[in-house]
Amino acid sequence: MAKPTIVIVPGWRDSGPGHWQSLWAERMQGAVRVMQDDWHTPRREAWVASLEKLVLASPQPVVIVAHSLGCIATTHLSEAAAARISGALLVAPADPERRAVLSDFAPVPYAPLPYRSIVVASSNDPYCPVRLAGAYARAWGSEFVRMQNAGHINIESGHGDWPLGLALLQSLTDEPFPLVNGSRNFEPLATT
Repeated sequence: MAKPTIVIVPGWRDSGPGHWQSLWAERMQGAVRVMQDDWHTPRREAWVASLEKLVLASPQPVVIVAHSLGCIATTHLSEAAAARISGALLVAPADPERRAVLSDFAPVPYAPLPYRSIVVASSNDPYCPVRLAGAYARAWGSEFVRMQNAGHINIESGHGDWPLGLALLQSLTDEPFPLVNGSRNFEPLATT
């Protein structure tokens, strides 16, 4: 079976230098990153179209690695695009109903996702209450990982390479995804 294509989906205002998504995009062989025309005034139609284009163009199944508003954009994908996804790591989902600039992404779909997914949320995320992230996970049929005091799980909260995220990604694919280009390689977790 072919190795899946890792599609990295940043959130509102993009994931800057040092953010785990940026590090993974630079150092993970074969990963592709969604680019948006407007990172600061996001529009659902444009964001979803950019993501769908990448997903549908992939010759292999896709594994999504989304952060914040990227998680919500992923849940808005068409059935055709969702059918190409084999798994999704949805980290620190946004709450578009609490921020006017993100309101075009509301309402958030509350339907089961047709692929395996993991939602990772923090007990003190300033952009989405952990209870709401848990409600998303239940509605989407996702596994739920609750991190204690991890903020928005970004560079500001101290998440650079983020080995736990890589382990969760590996659990979606059963394949290691080592980081290259000067970074220490991620060693898969031992299983017993």
